[in-house]
Amino acid sequence: MAIAIRPDGRGLPAGSGDTRTGQSIYAVKCAACHGATGREGPFVKLVGAIGDTGKAKTIGNYWPYATTVFDYVRRAMPLNAPGSLSANEVYSLTAYLLSANKIIAPQTILDAKKLPTIVMPAKKYFVSDERD
Repeated sequence: MAIAIRPDGRGLPAGSGDTRTGQSIYAVKCAACHGATGREGPFVKLVGAIGDTGKAKTIGNYWPYATTVFDYVRRAMPLNAPGSLSANEVYSLTAYLLSANKIIAPQTILDAKKLPTIVMPAKKYFVSDERD
């Protein structure tokens, strides 16, 4: 069974999530590695606006697709139990992270229909590679 999520949303599972729930999950399962707000670390920083002049590549200033955020969180997080989050938890965490990066409004509810419609600030800086 293929588990990859494509940029167009193909492969996204059923479920939904919101920022408030995502913030609670983040505090318990993510903050130890990424800091209380995603800006501190000690590991990869997650929050940074497109105009951020720091060298850290964050969701807000580097990632080209919102579906990629979902896919990565679903496969690789949390570090101590990768792949253990439910689809609803991943949608909620993705909503929280996108909201923290000021990409979506805090009241946005994400699901398989909404997530692929989000245009990431850094998308225009990526070049598609159409090779097979």
